[in-house]
Amino acid sequence: MKKDTKNWLDMVDYDLITVRQMFETGRYVYVIFMCHMAIEKALKGIVCEETDKVPPKTHDLIYLTGIGKVKLNPDLLDFIGMINNAGIVTRYPEDLSKLVSSYPRDIAKEYLEKTQEVIKCLKQNPALRE
Repeated sequence: MKKDTKNWLDMVDYDLITVRQMFETGRYVYVIFMCHMAIEKALKGIVCEETDKVPPKTHDLIYLTGIGKVKLNPDLLDFIGMINNAGIVTRYPEDLSKLVSSYPRDIAKEYLEKTQEVIKCLKQNPALRE
């Protein structure tokens, strides 16, 4: 495994700790944002290994999934599409109060659980085998 790839995966673990802390403190918008970031970094680690290049500077999870030749079950791919869209509104909110009300505790919990499932699958990607 390349040094850069290991760094991406270390950031994933760091971000997941942050996600859990944000969840515990009720910062649910940031739970969604950091879930997106953790998946993005896991995908960039795969892209780094798969292409032997620095991953592109993008937040588009669908694009990264394609470049990394990532295979996931349809349920997880649907979630990646969903959080990909959520990543945009949490990064650049037009109305913070509306955004906060859109992501209550139960929704944030679902995103966190599904993110953990996605990352578990991504970390088993053949490109990441040492």
